[in-house]
Amino acid sequence: MQRIRLRYTKRGRLRFTSHRDFQRAFERALRRAEVPMAYSAGFTPHPKVSYANAAPTGTGSEAEYLEIALTEPRDPERLRGLLDESMPAGLDIVEAVEARTSGLADRLTASVWELRLDGVSPEDARRAVDVFEAAGTVEVQRRTKNGIRTFDARSAVVALESADAHSSQPDRPTDQPCAILRLVVRHVTPAVRPDDVLSGLRAVADLAPPVPAAVTRLAQGLFDEETGTVTDPLAPDREAAATEPHPAGATAAATAPA
Repeated sequence: MQRIRLRYTKRGRLRFTSHRDFQRAFERALRRAEVPMAYSAGFTPHPKVSYANAAPTGTGSEAEYLEIALTEPRDPERLRGLLDESMPAGLDIVEAVEARTSGLADRLTASVWELRLDGVSPEDARRAVDVFEAAGTVEVQRRTKNGIRTFDARSAVVALESADAHSSQPDRPTDQPCAILRLVVRHVTPAVRPDDVLSGLRAVADLAPPVPAAVTRLAQGLFDEETGTVTDPLAPDREAAATEPHPAGATAAATAPA
């Protein structure tokens, strides 16, 4: 059995697809591309696909991850291309590596988010960020299936800063105010999402964008305490591939049809 790890995106209008919608589209792509999937046992076998920490519906992402198990070896890059061609535009398969290490989900401990606040001036955004970061705790509420839950949105936030909107989006009209926030948040329980941080900014600094924020996940991976950055979760697999001998069947993988 060969395991392949994929990075995919949610762009444009496709950011409104739910995780279940993506699952259906991806399983159709697996069939179209004739991928030799491994299946679970039991009365209702299903393809062995492991999804990791999917972004909330309505948010864009450049860094979603999943892992598939194959019954026959395939070249990861060729497989990526075939799957990408079979997916809707906006749900793009952008990277594929052979899994040579364990624990992909364990390496997704933090995310980098970009929040575009149309109708908010950068000055107001910076003031609100300063108030948020100075707070010891920022309690917010979220409706769950078990009712309203109150939790601290501040403790999971590693970094929150206001970026230059024009450098991030050079094609935007200059006469419209727009603030860009860059957020680094740890994956904790309960999960602190970008909309929770926006609720916290509203609670402590009265920052209320006139239109919903456009939210995009830029990266997710291990948080490096020394550098303050979020590292690439597929890097260990690429490094292992560069140093380890090819596993059995790898020669066939380069030539076998995907």
